[in-house]
Amino acid sequence: PVVPTLIGEKIIAQAKIVLKEAARVRDMVTEESGRISGELKIGIIPTLAPYILPLFLKKFLAKYPDIKLQISELTTNEIIHRIKLSRLDAGILAIPLAESDLVEIPLFNEEFVIYSSQKAGALRKKYLLPTELDINSLWLIEEGHCLRNQVINLCELKLSERRIHKFDLFASSIETLKKVVDLNEGVTVLPYLSLTDLTEEQMKSVRYFKPPVPVRKIGLVSFRYFVKEKLLDALKDEILESLPAEMLSELNKTVVRIDLE
Repeated sequence: PVVPTLIGEKIIAQAKIVLKEAARVRDMVTEESGRISGELKIGIIPTLAPYILPLFLKKFLAKYPDIKLQISELTTNEIIHRIKLSRLDAGILAIPLAESDLVEIPLFNEEFVIYSSQKAGALRKKYLLPTELDINSLWLIEEGHCLRNQVINLCELKLSERRIHKFDLFASSIETLKKVVDLNEGVTVLPYLSLTDLTEEQMKSVRYFKPPVPVRKIGLVSFRYFVKEKLLDALKDEILESLPAEMLSELNKTVVRIDLE
């Protein structure tokens, strides 16, 4: 195969830096003009994208017709990777990330709730402690999603203690988790915004955690030297204005944040 020499690799790396800085100059000029316009490439984690996009997307595009918005649904690690390579301008995901090259702008706390089958014991109570969840009845999202780590930390789970089942599943989406719980005995843990898609009948399967309520902190993340500040501020404001009123009232509760690790 054709590969660059050692000095060639250094030249390529430096050329990428030059191109990135040249793009920053153009962005700085646009920022100073006072117009909120340009291209904004955003990555959103899959456990949030289907529920937050319908809240703000239509209003945001109508309010800022000069902004070209490009959205990708990606895992946390992929969003971080693409931001560092300048393939994304920013990400909407669970924070903190402990990445020194990135700037994190907190948006809101999203409460965790319990979704249970009608046959599971979790429905006997309206409010539960994390330790009251049966790990042998708990369905988890697959590896690679930050929500999986958060749920494991929340319940202080030791997956090695789970019994061997004839049927086990590591779902790739929240929708799959809900369907599996509906069809089989068991429970799962969902982020609050995912409740917006539930039917009235499905809401009967929702239970809540006792205070302090476990949450994940959602934030807007960008590269440390990112200059499209006005675009990000516009996006942040529209997201916050679009959150459900009952969710904003939840922010006043006593909460405990669940980090990724």
